Amino acid sequence: MLCQLSINNFAIVRFLELDFKAGMTSITGETGAGKSIAIDALGLCLGNRADANAIRPDATKAEVSARFLLNDTPQAKRWLEDNDLDLDDECILRRTISSDGRSRAYINGNPVPLAQIKSLGQLLIGIHGQHAHHAMLKSEHQLTLLDSYANHKMLLDSVNSSYHRCKTIEKQLHQLELSQQERLARKQLLQYQIEELNEFAINEGEFESIEAEHKKLANSTALIELCRNQLHILQDNDEGSVESLLNSSIGQGQDLESYDPAFGNVVNMLNDALIQVQESTSEIERYLDGLELDPEYFAHLEQRLSKTMQLARKHQVSASELYQHHQSLLEELEDLGSDDDKLDDIKEQLKANREAYLVHARKLSQSRNRYAKELDKQVTQSIHELNMPKGKFNIAVNFNESVVTPTGCDNIEFLVSTNPGQPLQPIAKVASGGELSRIGLGIQVITAKKVSTPTLIFDEVDVGISGPTAAVVGRMLRSLGESTQVFCVTHLPQVAGNGHQHMFVNKSSKAGKTETSMVALNKTQRIEELARLLGGDTITSNTLANAKELLLS
Repeated sequence: MLCQLSINNFAIVRFLELDFKAGMTSITGETGAGKSIAIDALGLCLGNRADANAIRPDATKAEVSARFLLNDTPQAKRWLEDNDLDLDDECILRRTISSDGRSRAYINGNPVPLAQIKSLGQLLIGIHGQHAHHAMLKSEHQLTLLDSYANHKMLLDSVNSSYHRCKTIEKQLHQLELSQQERLARKQLLQYQIEELNEFAINEGEFESIEAEHKKLANSTALIELCRNQLHILQDNDEGSVESLLNSSIGQGQDLESYDPAFGNVVNMLNDALIQVQESTSEIERYLDGLELDPEYFAHLEQRLSKTMQLARKHQVSASELYQHHQSLLEELEDLGSDDDKLDDIKEQLKANREAYLVHARKLSQSRNRYAKELDKQVTQSIHELNMPKGKFNIAVNFNESVVTPTGCDNIEFLVSTNPGQPLQPIAKVASGGELSRIGLGIQVITAKKVSTPTLIFDEVDVGISGPTAAVVGRMLRSLGESTQVFCVTHLPQVAGNGHQHMFVNKSSKAGKTETSMVALNKTQRIEELARLLGGDTITSNTLANAKELLLS
């Protein structure tokens, strides 16, 4: 409940400190006196846009603070605790505006972002403006009114969460589909390149092997000649090959050994050397036998080596990297194939989530239909009381699963019949300005009873209403004030007289400066103010008597 509002240098207010009570508070004043200034100032505390022009002309800073009691607002208390801003059973919202246009927001003395003060403000106060009945002509506002009455927040949250899950998956799908053509082109290129490499089928390390083999065969003539020279030196030289010289040395060594056995080690070493020479000779002979040049085999090696170099240049890798490059292309092609599988998986996910969304949306639609029937009866009864005895109100809830929104698949339409025999038609087509005001006010009062907001402000919502109808409006608001704190800015005495308390707004000028004040009226002052509203500047005994009759408290 709002218990105090302090305003400094805001608009034409120099300073106001207002204490408020529970129940219905009527706010009246002369035209242009600034009856809505307190509400504008309160709106600033609740996070409305700050404007340096709102600062009183002779001041450099405007400041507004509002104090609330939270004993009837558990949601607000939880919000404060969750954000480490709690202050027992009270809450103070404060907002300042500097002449440079900067504003600051505070909750319980702690500086906070504007978004936080807005979030908390929605739990503390609901404001119904004088043009709310015009907003009622829009389908989206009609939907908001119905949902406020139904108070099925969990269903709305389920639909909203499901909707955003679908949108997230749709975004992923869109991104994959955007690159699908690029992936297809890349896949076709890879398939062509891999087919060519598959056909060539180079093995790991093959290039190094064929390169060495080709080099050997390309130099076979020189190798044969060198090998023959080696054999000549080792064995075939009649003038003295290595083998014959070793045999001669061994013979002489054996002679020496016969004289001195100690020379036996030398003979053994010479014998080992002879064996090594003979084995080397045999190895050279075998190698020489294998050097027989096969022109077809050499041509095959040369062709394969050439093709390897050609493919390596084509793929812009070195010849020794061609095998690994081939394997990399195969892996990339496989990955592209898995992307196609991923695309199919995401499509399946989207299908499943859309089905889940529709399940939640249908449940929400069923709830709306149920509460729409309930609201139909109450609004119809309300407009009967508001001097439309033959009026009928109906809410059409049309479910269309092709319309996917965060609030479901329903299109809401307020229908009304204002005269007997007249069919139900969209409210915008058949309701006059006065009828629209009465229907809108009835809906606002009815839905306000279902909302947990502890303080409600009705800012001249009775525009276009007069006479007996105004008295009904007053009784409606007073009834609402029995359970909720209600502020009503009005120009109708029939409405103002129903207030549990009454505040008067006055504008005065002194020394070229204008100032607005707001004061609470006692019973006598209330009667005088109601009489002014009834008779204007001329107040007679009759108007005073009528005013006494209008005053309920």
